[in-house]
Amino acid sequence: MKQTWRWFGPRDLVSIDDTLQAGVQGIVSALHHLPTGAVWTPEEIAQRQREIGTMADGAPSGLGWDVVESLPVSEDIKKQQGDWRSHIANYRTSLEHLAEAGIEVICYNFMPVLDWTRTDLAWRLPNGATCMRFDLTDFAAFDLHILARLGAAEDYDEALRSAASRRFAEMSDARKQQLAKNVVFGLPGAAENFSLDDVRAHLAEYAAMSEETLRRHLLDFLAEVVPTAERLGLRMCCHPDDPPVPLLGLPRIMSTEAHYRALVEGVDSPANGITLCSGSLGARPDNDLPGMMERLGDRVHFLHLRNVKRETGEIRGDFHEAEHLGGDTDMVALVEAALKEEAKRKAAGRADWSIPFRPDHGQDILDDLKRTAQPGYPAIGRLKGLAELRGIIAALEPRISA
Repeated sequence: MKQTWRWFGPRDLVSIDDTLQAGVQGIVSALHHLPTGAVWTPEEIAQRQREIGTMADGAPSGLGWDVVESLPVSEDIKKQQGDWRSHIANYRTSLEHLAEAGIEVICYNFMPVLDWTRTDLAWRLPNGATCMRFDLTDFAAFDLHILARLGAAEDYDEALRSAASRRFAEMSDARKQQLAKNVVFGLPGAAENFSLDDVRAHLAEYAAMSEETLRRHLLDFLAEVVPTAERLGLRMCCHPDDPPVPLLGLPRIMSTEAHYRALVEGVDSPANGITLCSGSLGARPDNDLPGMMERLGDRVHFLHLRNVKRETGEIRGDFHEAEHLGGDTDMVALVEAALKEEAKRKAAGRADWSIPFRPDHGQDILDDLKRTAQPGYPAIGRLKGLAELRGIIAALEPRISA
């Protein structure tokens, strides 16, 4: 399992020097500053590779750009409207340029409107650390009273609507503004950041779209780009919905094992695969992460290893980002399943036998609390998680490879 680390580019407050000292073997990055739907040019790709390959003092880092996360899929492609055909053509061209640069793994997602959703980005834990959290009552208060989405009341039962109304009435203006900002929070350096009016406009365009229609649009997209990826020797891998439940009336099609089965069977190619994110999928109590790795492992091209603690037993409920070994997913069993999959691939002579993973997210601890880096991506919290994952791998790998 190749140890990688997400880096958001020169504006990331966790530097390449920091990642090198963490002992990682490769970098996960993207060209977040380019507009979604635009071509990733060879010059922009080479610039990012130079930035990854260089320490602050100009010395070579020895690190390479191993995984793209993400080459984004535009809203036009998801809705099949506007410039969606030209965006698909541009996507294929970007794949060509990435292959020329030697990058083989391409992560993307097909979540409508918002890439991920949290209500708190720095929720205080009893030990003083902070983490990201999703509070369903807060989210309902946002949906019903801040966004004021048409038809939102139908998505919540009476008890939750009442709780959300009480919660909203108790909020200060500052908390209301912070909650709205948290829900539509984007990645650092992103070319686009949505306002509430932008969100309302997108939601109106998705209002009549069913899960079946969105899934058909995903398979249409893959039918167009996967042959290019396969020809170039690339491995595309779809990230799950985060959280993996319907929100804002939007369809969700990457939330369960059945969804992923439909993905890989719908466009049956080794280039069409999965980003298995244990944190996103683990927010649902009915998702069996070790079992998914065992059953779908031959199409898992990238692993996000993180944990969440579910605070309720409901499919759609509260949860927060836990320590990597402290949440509801059995991380030891999941890593064991991944190592067994690697052993099978190696025995079969697959060139892609080593599955890249990254310690996804982390709690802000120690000096992370002063650094205030990208929410969910602290230096020390992720390093702690990586160290724990390394311990699991070191304990299991000799027995599995024997």
